[in-house]
Amino acid sequence: METVKRISLALIIVGAINWLLIGLFQFDLVAALFGGQDAALSRVVYTLVGIGGVLCLPSLFAPIEGDDYNYNTNYATEFSEDNETFRDKE
Repeated sequence: METVKRISLALIIVGAINWLLIGLFQFDLVAALFGGQDAALSRVVYTLVGIGGVLCLPSLFAPIEGDDYNYNTNYATEFSEDNETFRDKE
């Protein structure tokens, strides 16, 4: 699975560089290398870049390793009692 993630990341980097060139210079590198945007090989590259992006979506929502932040929040305020204190009084 690690190999698939690396290939997906490489495809995303290719797509990002291509979009950078399109944005800065109006030059589509993939289309220039493979015979235009409508060429079959260009469409394959565009499709592979899209699939690579979809495969990397879960890593966007995965927890960060080594993140020790405590996500347990306490919603009590100075104007109300938290649930534990309220249960103790009953």
